[in-house]
Amino acid sequence: MSRTVCSVVGARPNFMKIALLHRELRRRGLEHRLVHTGQHYDDHMSRVFFEQLRLPRPDHNLGVGSGTHAEVTGKTMMAFERICLRERPDLVVVVGDVNSTLAAALAARKLDIPVAHVEAGLRSFDEGMPEEHNRRLTDCLSNLLFATEPSAMRNLEREGMDMRRAHLVGDAMLETLLASLDRLEDRAPWQDYGLEKKEYVLCTMHRPQNVDAPDALEELFGLLQQMPWPVLFPMHPRTRASVERAGLGERLQTLTGVRCVAPVSYLDFLCLMRECRMLFSDSGSVQSEAALFNVPCLSCRENTERPVYTEQGTTELVGRDADKVRCAVEAVRQGRFKTSTPMIRTLGQDVSARIAGQVHDFLC
Repeated sequence: MSRTVCSVVGARPNFMKIALLHRELRRRGLEHRLVHTGQHYDDHMSRVFFEQLRLPRPDHNLGVGSGTHAEVTGKTMMAFERICLRERPDLVVVVGDVNSTLAAALAARKLDIPVAHVEAGLRSFDEGMPEEHNRRLTDCLSNLLFATEPSAMRNLEREGMDMRRAHLVGDAMLETLLASLDRLEDRAPWQDYGLEKKEYVLCTMHRPQNVDAPDALEELFGLLQQMPWPVLFPMHPRTRASVERAGLGERLQTLTGVRCVAPVSYLDFLCLMRECRMLFSDSGSVQSEAALFNVPCLSCRENTERPVYTEQGTTELVGRDADKVRCAVEAVRQGRFKTSTPMIRTLGQDVSARIAGQVHDFLC
């Protein structure tokens, strides 16, 4: 009898993490259904990613949209419960740490449907991060725990998880990047913005602690203004809304050398990252991609749930500390910034095959 696996994706990093797993599950004879929560509904944040990652059109789109944490979680639970009652999947796969990750896991387990969590065990140990709550609670609910790095396995063991459920599989983001490298060769998106290779900073910011408060935005603008290279800033819709709400739209336009643009496609973003002088970002997932490209990554955070990329990769935690940023930028300028170790590449090898194999064994 054919078994059905239902994967839930909501934010754009989820799309990259599920792309190759979709094919691996199908290859093992499992029926795979894809549910898009609609949390990222902008074409730049959603549709184009499905096209470039060669993912099929989702079987279901919940149309949840944006809202408060409670609104998104509640609407996702109610909508996904209806899908589960109709489809009766044998397993639900959730990815990452967004609100829809926890919502889908909770809805499934309430219906006695097993759950697998991709990127289990990651911890920032920052209780002020909503993502930290989502990670911990999703791991507690999950029947299968797929960890990206050794620290994640240690976290799960320390928290008393049944380690027979936990498997170190590697980083799906890196696997998708490696599979996409041959499609980057004929792209030069930096030219569209009048930039030169290795002579610009690529910036992404979206976390509440950096973009929700006007004072934090002003600090961020000050740091961008100090960069010795032009700054390309593909702006997340949430960040743009925060800027407008704070009445800082005109202030942003006055920043010398800072160019704000709409979110870019997956392949273009990889090209921009590979050829930039450095990254300035509060994203967790770009830490892995920057490490593979051996590009300096200044993380505008005080902590990270992915310590392997600070220990073995190119990420340095600088927060919004002007002195730390200044020192790190100077190290980049002088070519003294740390480089990635060979271990990084191994984290992106055969990830989806390992996950699909464990899922197949669990179900069959």
